Amino acid sequence: MGLDDRVAHVAVLLQTAVLAVLELFFLPLRLDGALLPAAGGWPFPISVVVAAVSMPLLVIAASSCSRKMSVAASPLLVWLGVLLVLGVFGPGGDVVLANDWRTLALFGAGALPGAVALGAIMGRPA
Repeated sequence: MGLDDRVAHVAVLLQTAVLAVLELFFLPLRLDGALLPAAGGWPFPISVVVAAVSMPLLVIAASSCSRKMSVAASPLLVWLGVLLVLGVFGPGGDVVLANDWRTLALFGAGALPGAVALGAIMGRPA
């Protein structure tokens, strides 16, 4: 892995960490009229969709840097680590992860497509 590949891999990992933070902090959005239009206070977990779309792309981008599976899996591990650490030990000791379906949806929508992309990379011929 050359210098360009290492820089690209670090950039992918930084993007992964930033996306994980944004997905976590925008998870409790509601259509309550404060930030989004008022529509009965329904939950609007757009970060679940962002996680489902971005995680496979980040895993594929990391796999283009090296043929090692640890490099390809690193965005998925960074994403899970950032969500767990910030979700449980949030800023100022706050618990950011809500105890409802949106947390499970975020973890499932991010980890499952990322793991499927990693499996597809593992199944490629050498």
